[in-house]
Amino acid sequence: MLAVPTTANAITYAPVDQPGPALSVPQSALDASMQCNGDLAGAAKTPVLLVHGTGSNPSHNFGWNWEPALDDLGIPWCTVALPGNGLLDVQDAAEYVVNAIRTMNATAGRKISIIGHSQGGMLPRWVLRFWPDTRSMVDDDIGFAASNHGTTGAELLCSVSCAAADWQQSDKAQFIAALNSYQETFPRISYTEVYSHNDEIVTPNSDDNGSSSVHGGGGEITNVAIQDVCPADPSEHLAIGTQDLVAYDLAIDALTHPGPADPDRAATGDPAICTPPPLGLMPGINPATWPADLAASAADLAANTAAAPTVPAEPPLRCYVTASCGQAQTPVTKAKCKKRNHRKHKRFAESAKKKHKKHQKCKRKHKKKRR
Repeated sequence: MLAVPTTANAITYAPVDQPGPALSVPQSALDASMQCNGDLAGAAKTPVLLVHGTGSNPSHNFGWNWEPALDDLGIPWCTVALPGNGLLDVQDAAEYVVNAIRTMNATAGRKISIIGHSQGGMLPRWVLRFWPDTRSMVDDDIGFAASNHGTTGAELLCSVSCAAADWQQSDKAQFIAALNSYQETFPRISYTEVYSHNDEIVTPNSDDNGSSSVHGGGGEITNVAIQDVCPADPSEHLAIGTQDLVAYDLAIDALTHPGPADPDRAATGDPAICTPPPLGLMPGINPATWPADLAASAADLAANTAAAPTVPAEPPLRCYVTASCGQAQTPVTKAKCKKRNHRKHKRFAESAKKKHKKHQKCKRKHKKKRR
């Protein structure tokens, strides 16, 4: 395949069908990061994997909203806790999602669906891109304010230094270029990308050419702003993934029908879809504790972000991203060795030939003197 230019120096990315690398995170850590509820194997409805956003965790992102909502619908679910609250190298976090998808698929004996917020909406796409075996395990991939093409806001945030995951979610990051290399989507997976025109974190998102939307490669795709359904919807980055009724209705529509969400069908199915909060909160939320739950979620996000270790630059891409690991280097190494050995043998042969000529000359001279 051709190299895809991302900076002044073009990078050759791994083919989309190259087998994914072995996981480097200990299996015990991968398993400990998962928490599940419901009978994955016996339930009539497709299990859902919940992937939280940067700076958050399963409890504050989904514990007071999506977990009880899925319970009420009889949908079994699992969460995965990303290392360092999702603020460390996203390439490490990806391994946790790989393991979660494989584990849920094996337990359920069928495809699963994914709901992710912010980084959690983008991260499964990294997994699907670089671990091809997971593509046959996923039915729906649903993102809320997903950082699929990075954010312009990272430039200011990282002008001095910031957390690894923030570097990687810049719209100019090598990580983002690699994520979208060759194709953005894959056949037989339904993609629903829900975003907000009011998003202040993942920017721009003014239309379906913005950061969250995906285009082309295979599979059915719905890119939809919550304001396309309800123009006055005020939800911004945090609210869209934690409490917004429009986002909820779109996600449930995707989960309960073949293919991605159909905005018209979702709106028809819920006459109250455009009711503003506090009455228009997504199911699963306790109205009495809602203000405190939302405030705690925001406070946790701010505290985790402030406490995260910072790095001076984006972490380098792993070798599997550029197909430069292990055996990919062997043919080059052997060719170089063969060439060096050929030159060495040639020099040795030329030296031996010169010594032989010199010896013959001396031999003739000595024989002449004896006469």
